[in-house]
Amino acid sequence: MIRKVLVANRGEIAVRIIRACKELGLVSVAVFSEVDRTALHVRLADEAYFIGPAPATQSYLSIPKIIDVAIRAGADAVHPGYGFLAENPRFAQACAEAGITFVGPDYETIRLLGDKVRARRFMRRAGLPIVPGSDEDPGQDLAQAAERLGYPLFIKAAAGGGGKGMRFVRSRQELDSALELAKREAAAAFGDDTVYLERVVERARHIEFQILGDHYGNVIHLGDRECSIQRRHQKLVEETPSRALSSELRAAMAEAAVQAGKAAGYVSAGTVEFLLDENGNFYFLEVNPRLQVEHAVSEMVTGVDIVKEQLRIAAGRRLRYQQEDIQPRGCAIECRILAEDPYADFAPSTGVISGIHEPSGPGIRVESGIFAGFEVTPYYDSLIAKVIAWGETRGEAIMRMVRALSEYHIAGIKTNIPFCLQLLNSPSFIGGQFDTKYLEERFSLSTEEREAKKRIAALIAAYVEHRQRSEDQRGVAKPVGTRSVWLQTARLEALQER
Repeated sequence: MIRKVLVANRGEIAVRIIRACKELGLVSVAVFSEVDRTALHVRLADEAYFIGPAPATQSYLSIPKIIDVAIRAGADAVHPGYGFLAENPRFAQACAEAGITFVGPDYETIRLLGDKVRARRFMRRAGLPIVPGSDEDPGQDLAQAAERLGYPLFIKAAAGGGGKGMRFVRSRQELDSALELAKREAAAAFGDDTVYLERVVERARHIEFQILGDHYGNVIHLGDRECSIQRRHQKLVEETPSRALSSELRAAMAEAAVQAGKAAGYVSAGTVEFLLDENGNFYFLEVNPRLQVEHAVSEMVTGVDIVKEQLRIAAGRRLRYQQEDIQPRGCAIECRILAEDPYADFAPSTGVISGIHEPSGPGIRVESGIFAGFEVTPYYDSLIAKVIAWGETRGEAIMRMVRALSEYHIAGIKTNIPFCLQLLNSPSFIGGQFDTKYLEERFSLSTEEREAKKRIAALIAAYVEHRQRSEDQRGVAKPVGTRSVWLQTARLEALQER
C-alpha cells in the first residue's frame, strides 16, 4: 500500500508526478535546493523539504539527504522522475534497504540495463539484433576492435547515455584522442570511465517503444515513438507513430521490445530503443529503465496515464491493460522547450522570466515548471517546458503545434521556440524525410525571422519613446506600473541589439 510519495526531482517532471499523485489521492512530498524555494513543484506538493545548496551534487543527487527526508516525512515510496538519480542502482538499493518503495524497476535490473555492455550481451543472448560492437570480442583491445568494425564508429560510455562520454570517430588518426576525451567525460558524468565501440548505422532513425511491466510477469507495449530529431545526441522533437515504419515492421519491433522486457523481468515503465537503417533493418540500442521525457506523446494517443500506472504497479497491482486493449488513435508531437538561444549556437539562457503566456486550445497540452517571476539558473538542465500536440492526422498535429508555439510567449530569457517553428515548417520534417543526422547535416536556422523580430522590437521601442516624449511635453501624468511588460521587454531587447 502506498499513501505518501516523495518526488526526488524538480521542474516540469516533478509537477507532472505531483499532479498524478493528487489524482490518485496520494500525499506528495517535494524536495528543493536553495534556488528552488519558490519553484512550482514546491508550491503544488502537500509537503516540501529543503535538501541543500544549488549544485545538484549537494542536493538532488545526494542519496543520503533524500533518503533522510523520505524517512522523516514518512514516505512509503519515492518516484525519481528522469535524470538525477532515476537510473542510479545505488539509489534504488538505498530505498529498498530503508523499506521505501522505489517507483521503477528493482536495482538489479537497473544495474544490468545501466551497464550498456552487459545489456548488449544480455539482449544478444535473448535473441535481439544488436549493432556490431567491441563487446563481441572482449579479448581485443579497442584499437584492434576498431579495425575489425571499420570506420566511422561511435565511442560510447558503458555506464550511461544522453550523449555523455560519446564521440564520433572517422579514422584511426582520431581514435586515441577521442578515447581519452570520452573516458574523461564518462568518468566525470558517471564515475566510471569504461567505454566501448559501436559501428555507425548510416542514415539511421531512432525508434523507441514504450513498455509497461508488472510484478506478475506481464509486459505490454504502448506503441512506437520517432526520436530522430536530435542535436548533439539529445532529442528535441518526438512523435508517434513513426512514418518510417510499415505495419509489418512496427509489429516486429514491438514484439522485440516486449521480448526484451520479459527477458529482463522488467517492472514499471521503460523504453526499449532501436536504430533503424535505410534498408528497414533494426538493431537494439538500449533500455532506459525509467520514465522518458517524451512519455506524453504515447499518453495522448493511447489514453494511458503512464505515471499513474507506475504508481499502481509500484503498489503491487497487476497491469490494468492487456495488449489488445491498447488501440492508439491519431498522432502526437512533442517539442521540448529549452532555455537556450538558437541564434547563439544554443548557448544556455538564464535570468528571471518577466512574462509568460502559455498556449491552449484543442489538442494542446503543456507541461511546465515555470511562471512569471521564476528564475532560470545555470545549475540544472535547460529543459523548462514541453508542448504536446495531438491530431487525428500527422498534418493536423503539426498545424496545431505550429499554432501553439506561435502563441507561446516567454519574456526575460531566450528559448528554442523559433528553432522549433522553423523545423516544423521545413519540407523535410513535414515529409518525414529525416534521420538522426538531419539537424547537423541538412538543416540550418534562418536568420530572417530574427531580423524581422529585431525590426519589430525597434519599431515598438521607437513608438514607446515617442509616446513618452509627447506625454512629457504635454505634462501628462503617467500612472505607475501600467506599462506593458511586453513593451518593456521589446524596448530592452532593441537596445541590447544596438
